[in-house]
Amino acid sequence: MTSLSNSGASGAPKIAARNVSKIYPTVDGSMVALDDFSLDVADGEFVCIVGPSGCGKSTFLRMLAGLEDISLGTIDIRPGTEPGKPLNSVVFQEYAIFPWKTVIDNVAFGLQMRGIGLRQRQETARYWLDRVGLAKFANYYPHQISGGMKQRVSIIRALANDPEVLLMDEPLGALDAQTRVVLQEELLRIWEETRKTVVYITHSLDEAVLLGDRVILMSAQPGRRLATFDIDLPRPRSIDAMNTPRFAEYRAEIWNQLSSEVTRAMEMQQ
Repeated sequence: MTSLSNSGASGAPKIAARNVSKIYPTVDGSMVALDDFSLDVADGEFVCIVGPSGCGKSTFLRMLAGLEDISLGTIDIRPGTEPGKPLNSVVFQEYAIFPWKTVIDNVAFGLQMRGIGLRQRQETARYWLDRVGLAKFANYYPHQISGGMKQRVSIIRALANDPEVLLMDEPLGALDAQTRVVLQEELLRIWEETRKTVVYITHSLDEAVLLGDRVILMSAQPGRRLATFDIDLPRPRSIDAMNTPRFAEYRAEIWNQLSSEVTRAMEMQQ
């Protein structure tokens, strides 16, 4: 079950997932996608989750968001004290924006659903559009802007709604390499200023080490927590961090454990 904890105890995690499993019925019997997975995420922490394809990373994120039922275990998200804030917002890999709405109306959509007045939601939307260099595209429609711009709209729509927790499922995975670097730097800058609690799913080890305070490594199916890497790179960070010896060491350490899981996942698909 997914629930809200009212615990205000100092040091209590923002997110507490306990022994979470996801089991799907199939024609061949039950299939365990995620097995006995536990994770605490502190308030304001940026946690990246990596693992081979099919290991249950996205399934776990969807359970955090309340979009997927939990077969076993519990997920508790501790709400803040400010009333009216949404508990979470989700950014997917696909450009999940409305093609019939302008850019500014897409960004303001969550605020509209919360009953925020037109003037306030447009001011908030314009603030975020200006933050990511999209102010002059406010009245454009999605088909009139690039893929990178669309994903910026998806990200700031989530941020404009001011959620307690930001859940991101491969949000930059569909972008070209140059656009991805630009948006990684924007994410770093925005996170430094907002200090949102973030759970971020990615296949890119470089991205996980660059963005995360911690990197959680999952095993091949059934997805289990295999290892945790504390990323002790100084903040604020920039893309330049990727050129340091310590960055290369982190990446190598993670790949050393991940590589065998990737091989196992590929063998299971044959």
